[in-house]
Amino acid sequence: MKTPAIFYHAGCPVCVEAEHQIADALDPARYEVELVHLGEQPARIAAAEAAGVKSVPALVINGEAFHINFGAPMSALKG
Repeated sequence: MKTPAIFYHAGCPVCVEAEHQIADALDPARYEVELVHLGEQPARIAAAEAAGVKSVPALVINGEAFHINFGAPMSALKG
């Protein structure tokens, strides 16, 4: 069974670059990557915060949030 990995981002240039790097770095045989653009899917913000995401871009694997770079705080996505 593949490990789920959720990549949360906001579509900014930092996020898009991180998305490309994540897509290249994670082994598709081991990870099932879901890309979540929080600007387009604001209903997913609560789930991202519950998973520990404080800023985007961030990757959540096995319930652990990994903050890749600082693109935007979650508060900026709540408009």
